[in-house]
Amino acid sequence: MMRAMSLAALSPDDAEKLSGLRRMKLIATGLLVVSVLLLIAAKILDRRYPGVGFAFVAAFAEAATIGGLADWYAVVALFRRPLGLPIPHTAIIPHNHHRIAESLGTFVETNFLAPEPVKQKLREVDFAILISDWLADRGRSANLSRFVLGLMPQIIQGIEGTGLRQFFVERGLNELKNVDVAPIAANLLGALTDDRRHQSILDEVLVGIGKILSDQKTIDLIRDKIRDELPTLLRLYRADAYLLRKVISSSFSFLQEVQGDPEHPMRSEFDRFITNFVEKLRTSPEYAAKIDTLKQELLARPEIAKLADAVWESLKTFLLDNAADAQSALSKHLEKLLVDVGHQLANSPKIRAEINDGMVMILETFIASQKSGVSRFIADQVKSWDIDQLIRLVEINIGRDLQYIRFNGALVGGLAGLVLYTAEYFLRLN
Repeated sequence: MMRAMSLAALSPDDAEKLSGLRRMKLIATGLLVVSVLLLIAAKILDRRYPGVGFAFVAAFAEAATIGGLADWYAVVALFRRPLGLPIPHTAIIPHNHHRIAESLGTFVETNFLAPEPVKQKLREVDFAILISDWLADRGRSANLSRFVLGLMPQIIQGIEGTGLRQFFVERGLNELKNVDVAPIAANLLGALTDDRRHQSILDEVLVGIGKILSDQKTIDLIRDKIRDELPTLLRLYRADAYLLRKVISSSFSFLQEVQGDPEHPMRSEFDRFITNFVEKLRTSPEYAAKIDTLKQELLARPEIAKLADAVWESLKTFLLDNAADAQSALSKHLEKLLVDVGHQLANSPKIRAEINDGMVMILETFIASQKSGVSRFIADQVKSWDIDQLIRLVEINIGRDLQYIRFNGALVGGLAGLVLYTAEYFLRLN
């Protein structure tokens, strides 16, 4: 319930309005008193000096008095009972307090919160540029970064305490199981073959093969294999050593030829192999099925779940360690990311338009769903106001104009009375 408000509690603007209201009340009341005194004086003078014209003054003063009294009654009847008398249809605002509250709430809901005006007003606001300007300020982005990282321990605790981690892992694995890997692999390999970039992979493979052939253990294994395949007679003449040297020498020579010649037939054959493989990935159901089977078997292995747990633990440790340090690299990177987002948003009209459209849609939907609650809130608030305080606030804000009605009523009434009396006077002469 609103408490009664003293003059000292008024704002400077309301205090000035109240002073103006009091001045206008004095003027309007003074005009009414002057009309009454003028009426009395004109009537007396007209009896003493008939035909001089005091009758016209009396007619003006009489009509002005009636007009002033009528408008005084009308203005007072809005707020209270005139002279405290129980006259019907007076004290209109106090007697209709709750109905006015309901009507005000309905008026706001119907006219101010209607879909079209709300949508039009929301479209006048550039939400994206406000977000952009806010994020582009390094100080604000730094504060937001610290705020987000400050919530990290609670977020992690919530994730672990509610089983969200297991939920996300299972959802992630299920989504991976539903992914068609073959087209993705085909696209990746297709992008790799642009400008023959896959040849660099072949070069790395050739270098790896050369290292393997240079390894003594590999050489010993090849020698043992050759020795096992040779007849006993050739072993006696150490043909295995001769053949080993030839195999190693020929292999190195071949590898060097392929590495040194960009147009070597081996490279062309590798091009054809990659091209055919990519095409089969794109078009062959058998290849797609084989790859999908391999994917399902891989995801079903317990090592994958353990790997997910290990990744989570590492991520959790990293986040907690960095969240505790306001000067951590993560905090700096997040701050820089937010600032960059602000700058990029300012330079991207398309993204700004999409953000603004999204904000308008969200806020319009929210207002449409909540406007009845706003209407009820306004009505309840107005109902809870102290009626005397409500009347005083209304008087402070519109009372001065209402006093002008009293002033104008006396003036217009007096002129109307004078016109009517003049018309009557001339009619009598005829």
